[in-house]
Amino acid sequence: MTKPIRILLQTTIPTTEDDWNISRFSMLQDYLASIKDEAGNSLFEVTGRDYATNAQGSDPVLSTLDKSDFDQLWLFALDVGDGLTPKDIAGINAFRQRGGGILTARDHQDMGCSMCDLVDIGNVHYFNTKNPDPDDSRCCRDDPYTTYISWPNYHSGANGDYQKITIIEPVHELLKKPNSSTGVINFFPSHPHEGGIGVTLGNPNAKVIAMGKSLVTGRDFNLVVAIEHYQDAQGNMLGRAIANSSFHHLVDYNWDIEKGCPTFVDEAPGDGMRKEPQALKDIQTYVRNTAFWLAN
Repeated sequence: MTKPIRILLQTTIPTTEDDWNISRFSMLQDYLASIKDEAGNSLFEVTGRDYATNAQGSDPVLSTLDKSDFDQLWLFALDVGDGLTPKDIAGINAFRQRGGGILTARDHQDMGCSMCDLVDIGNVHYFNTKNPDPDDSRCCRDDPYTTYISWPNYHSGANGDYQKITIIEPVHELLKKPNSSTGVINFFPSHPHEGGIGVTLGNPNAKVIAMGKSLVTGRDFNLVVAIEHYQDAQGNMLGRAIANSSFHHLVDYNWDIEKGCPTFVDEAPGDGMRKEPQALKDIQTYVRNTAFWLAN
């Protein structure tokens, strides 16, 4: 039997009941754990945890991630700048330098900006006060309804609804769906205020692979950036990495609004995911593709 690939699902906030704690990613964890080979063996061993602080003020797992037996980190950056310490950053960077695969997801404005010092990953996430989008025309409000949230805040639809994605040619492995009529993923869960991601000119290792469209302004925005293996100046072969514009693509509430959300979420939800079963199958296909792609 092949040893299962070990995946860590990790938030950057301590366990708080009325927040997006790791228990709100249970459908993602259960789906990954359900993937088996033809003999019925589990292909992934999944651990979910929130941020914890040790005596040195850092997270005991993230700060030593390179010494762990995890193969992948799926990091849900839910902080507004204070989520990761320098030791955490060093542990995550060393993990990728030894070949570990990383998925990152954040959200609007400055949510997740503690990731800015992660190699490559910090460069492709754009925030309000740190590493803003180099295109100045994008440094403005897109979602005008939730007025206490500022840019980047692309409005792809209500929580509980889905968005039609635009795939950048050639189709990336993450977006292929061989058993469908189109051969590709068509839908992602939507969110009223997604964050900003992108790739600057001259970066040969990263590319935007999928885009969404604002329902308010009609403006295109980037949904997923994929970063390939490459050898750094020290001779390390870095693991693959992915940046998602919003963690809401992967959280329970956006797969099934009956799962509920924190009380501070005040936008009215939709029911598109419930009415269109293909939308849930599409995001699950993306999850499956991600787990295998990061492992290679």
